[in-house]
Amino acid sequence: MSPNPSTVPVTIVGAGPVGLALAVELGRRGIRCTVAEQRARLSRIPKGQNLTQRTMEHFRRWGAEDRLRAARPTGPDQPATGLVTYGSLGSGHHYPWMQRARVGSFYAAANERLPQYETERVLRELVAELPAVSLRIGWRARAVRDRGDGAEVEIVADDGAVETLASDWVVGCDGSHSRIRELAGISQTASDHERRMALVVFRSPDLDAIVAGLPPASFINVLHPDLDGYWQFFGRVDGSGRWFFHAPVDPGATVETLDVAATLTRAAGRPFDFAVEHVGFWDLRFALADAYRAGRVFIAGDAAHSHPPYGGYGINTGFEDAVNLGWKLAAVIGDWAPASLLDSYDAERRPVFASLRDEFIARAIETDRLFLNTFDPDADPDAFAVAWSERAAAAATEVQRYEPQYEGSPIVTGSRGASPGALGDHRTEARPGHHLSPGTDVAGRPVFDLLAPGFTLLASAGAEVSSFEDAAAARGVPLQVVRLAADSVEDYGKAAILVRPDQFVAWAGDPRESSATEVLGTAIGAASRSHPG
Repeated sequence: MSPNPSTVPVTIVGAGPVGLALAVELGRRGIRCTVAEQRARLSRIPKGQNLTQRTMEHFRRWGAEDRLRAARPTGPDQPATGLVTYGSLGSGHHYPWMQRARVGSFYAAANERLPQYETERVLRELVAELPAVSLRIGWRARAVRDRGDGAEVEIVADDGAVETLASDWVVGCDGSHSRIRELAGISQTASDHERRMALVVFRSPDLDAIVAGLPPASFINVLHPDLDGYWQFFGRVDGSGRWFFHAPVDPGATVETLDVAATLTRAAGRPFDFAVEHVGFWDLRFALADAYRAGRVFIAGDAAHSHPPYGGYGINTGFEDAVNLGWKLAAVIGDWAPASLLDSYDAERRPVFASLRDEFIARAIETDRLFLNTFDPDADPDAFAVAWSERAAAAATEVQRYEPQYEGSPIVTGSRGASPGALGDHRTEARPGHHLSPGTDVAGRPVFDLLAPGFTLLASAGAEVSSFEDAAAARGVPLQVVRLAADSVEDYGKAAILVRPDQFVAWAGDPRESSATEVLGTAIGAASRSHPG
């Protein structure tokens, strides 16, 4: 139980998508938490739009999948897919990109696309429906104090009022310039590409007409040989001609000096009419916190890691942080796991982001740079055509390779010698440390909808699982047994599978050949070294 019953177990600073997701994850488990947020209104700047199947699985669990899909401003007929073009939109060289539907059969929900402010709106609605969650709007964090057996966050209102929020744990979900990270003394390692990027939000029916000649897509990356491999890309915001556009610009560019028309014309291939709604700038850089925890203070989302908006990875990575940390905090607060379980949050999530940064985003920049410096459709059209075709084939398999996994985690049994990362492959086989693919139980129901808030033991009809039930009862660990259909047992390739509360496989094998006590102990962090404090 809480070391001080008068406190709220968790204080969350930041009510962006990650902070709200964590609040939903905790609140649905009955864990009381307070969320402090400075912004009174949601930003209407479109970002964080591409939601993976994995993220949509969370909304399905939260009972909000239909609500979120209904908030999509582009309508159901606009595909949540991308396109890559060479030179400009009208060059004639293009291929499909980020076709996440290719791995759709490995997840329990389809991917989606909508602006972050719509996602946040739905999450705020969910939070308002949870009695365990208190959302404090108009408050910013001024100080954080780790008391050893608890923590305090001092918050300040717009009118100068000051309050102190006492809790057992604090989580900073307050963005890339995180005040909580700074106050907790957590350093970060950053790599600056020394590129100034512009974001232009505009309306243009003319652009709709230009892209009408291309395969349907919601976002289009335009590779230009003058930009050294850095991306410029268009993205639809809604179905009424509203777009956003990112592009590298001169280092000294300002709102007053940026030639928006020239920048857009180069990418489109010809002039078009548009009405600017917003112009902003950001620096192209990667940043990764050197730890995701300092005592009783955690960080998640952009507070823990940030990268350029390439490929729609950021918001999805943040959601997974929230879910990973959420179930572990709930387990520790609920007294069915030791505090050492919380060490695994950093051990699992930090390597995944480092892998994402290196294997998918930084490598893409280098690969594009090499391609653009080597091939030119005017100088050698045949060589360009071959290389372009090879790029298209590689793009078709990219989503297959993006499979965040926790092999080698201290709370996963059966994956020694490996390490967590974003690089993997999609299989129906149940593998320790990997996301569980869909299956059915003996009654034909989707396994995903039967997974418990605690642990779930999936087993074949004849598997003897009493050892796991006894071990769970002895430790007070919530465990639900689900009997699998024969074809799902065949797909998973194991007689029994221990599934974590975040739908990742903690162990898979034959119950007769494993110690249930050891497997379950590992899964709840009982075999991990406790974090000081």
